[in-house]
Amino acid sequence: MFSPYAKLKSINIGEARWTGGFWSKKLEKCYKEMIPNMWRILSDPNISHAFTNFLIAAGLMEGEHKGPPWHDGDFYKWLEAVAFVYAYVKDENLNKLMDEVINVISLAQRNDGYIHTPVIIRQKHGINIDDFPDPDNFVTYNFGHLMTAASVHFMVTGKRNFLEIAEKACSYLYEACLKDPLKIAKNSICPSHYIGVVDLYRVTGNKKYLELAKRLIEIRDLIKDGTDQNQNRIPLRLHERIVGHAVRANYLYAGIADLCAEIEDESLLKMLIKVWENMAYTKMYITGACGALYDGASPYGGEKHREIQLVHQAYGLEYQLPNAIAHNESCAAVGNLLWSWRMLKLLGEARFAEVIETVIYNAILASVSLDGKKFFYTNTLRQVKLPYKLRWSRSREPYISCFCCPPNIIRVIAQSIMYAYCISHEGIWINLYGTNVLQTRIRNTRVLLRQETEYPWDGHIKMILEESRNEKFTLFLRIPEWSDKFKVKINDRKTSEGSCTGTYWPVRRVWHKGDVIELYLFMKPKLIEAHPLVEECRNQVAIKRGPIVYCLESIDLPRDVKISEVYVPRDVTLNPVKSSIANEELIVLEGRLRVYREGDWKNKLYREYKLKEPEEINVRLIPYYAWGNRGPSEMTVWMPID
Repeated sequence: MFSPYAKLKSINIGEARWTGGFWSKKLEKCYKEMIPNMWRILSDPNISHAFTNFLIAAGLMEGEHKGPPWHDGDFYKWLEAVAFVYAYVKDENLNKLMDEVINVISLAQRNDGYIHTPVIIRQKHGINIDDFPDPDNFVTYNFGHLMTAASVHFMVTGKRNFLEIAEKACSYLYEACLKDPLKIAKNSICPSHYIGVVDLYRVTGNKKYLELAKRLIEIRDLIKDGTDQNQNRIPLRLHERIVGHAVRANYLYAGIADLCAEIEDESLLKMLIKVWENMAYTKMYITGACGALYDGASPYGGEKHREIQLVHQAYGLEYQLPNAIAHNESCAAVGNLLWSWRMLKLLGEARFAEVIETVIYNAILASVSLDGKKFFYTNTLRQVKLPYKLRWSRSREPYISCFCCPPNIIRVIAQSIMYAYCISHEGIWINLYGTNVLQTRIRNTRVLLRQETEYPWDGHIKMILEESRNEKFTLFLRIPEWSDKFKVKINDRKTSEGSCTGTYWPVRRVWHKGDVIELYLFMKPKLIEAHPLVEECRNQVAIKRGPIVYCLESIDLPRDVKISEVYVPRDVTLNPVKSSIANEELIVLEGRLRVYREGDWKNKLYREYKLKEPEEINVRLIPYYAWGNRGPSEMTVWMPID
């Protein structure tokens, strides 16, 4: 259904599917490797204990709760990924597995709808513990991922077994919100339930859930001792900049965007736009990653020392974007995607799709190894040997004690086709290009559109109308900002060309079966500079080709050359070359860069500058998402320009 206050709507699950190319291979990897590997991890009590916690809560095993309190949510995210993959591969083994684990979840749920294994297990052991022990117990966070996963499962299978669990949980939350709204407000620090409640409303049409969604937003302002860390220091409608924990912030605003699609609230929408612009234009990395700080201070409360608050895994000040010590939690990148996706549907503006494309091809894909079995929790833009230790590993790990990110990443890959299209009363909006087929309806007329392309490596996209009953509608072709110019041909006749990028180009006509649309996006390697206030990137450039951010790994340098000694000539020529890493085909960039030797810096912090003579070396740059897949290596996205 169309949300009444959104300009665009999502396609239905199953209306589109990848049929080849880049994303088809990623989905196949998700199905064959990521899903079963993660089930092995989540179901092994010697590793994660996530599924074992449900077995204990259900009374099917004896034991204690182990793992972080958000482990239930990790499991629900994996289950959501399974449901999406099942929608496209129809593997009955996945269907059976989902039914088995859903049955266990059902047995773990209390009769009143409450479900949170850390508390339920303790209560079963006779421990007197409140249903909401403290905000850091992530009760509502787990509820939210339960609701979203159950909504997806219902849309894919038509079964109500998981949906009924989610509806019982939502009814419990509704009553809890009436009984003690301040407690629920304080327990909403990572509010995936804002998203989940609206998901339930959309699949059931139950107005009670929409009422709850509105109430959950309203009660945030009951908190009088809030923090920037949790985005509740000041009233919600007064937010102007993005602050605090990056995952919590991005989930918060994604949930509010969902509500704004269902109810008219101009003040909330204006706030969302202002905060999103602060994020995207002053606090987002070139890869779409966000949340620069491991730990820091948020001075926004005032100028006095006592008003400065501790933050962690957080957004910093405007343009505070360190590279080597960037935190950039993988979940924050997913949150950026979720939020920007909802903003796109609300407003129909290409700038949101630009961020979606950037984050999904770079920050999100970099979070998982090319074999699908190892994951980053944090995502640096510069990997060098440091004289101090950072809290999280700079290598991908098969299991991370804080396991929230891996299932988040695989659910994005599993549902990636959903971001490719939007629908409006006017026609079809094409957000992401890739080889796929879309079968949908425009004003009750069936349309079947097929895409053929080597995107993101090639800017030529061919679209064929394989079914259309002479209906007039618009194809909105997204012209990315990175493309200096474009050309559109219909049935081999040029209809338009231009340099109007960063927008949707409308092609409106009566479409006939067999019509062929060809879009040519001019794709070349580009040197990208950062805003002058991004101090770490002054006089440096990054390199992009199409939507792909590139990086330099030390494995591609002579042994005696350091990453920090490499400079990019301002007139550099970089040639795209087909290659492969870890059996994945991709495009690398080859060219000649300059080397300025650093010399000896032992026991020196400063020294007199002396002109050095450069050397030239042949260099290969690889997609940022592919770094770290060939063994230990230094890496950098930004390099000084010469």
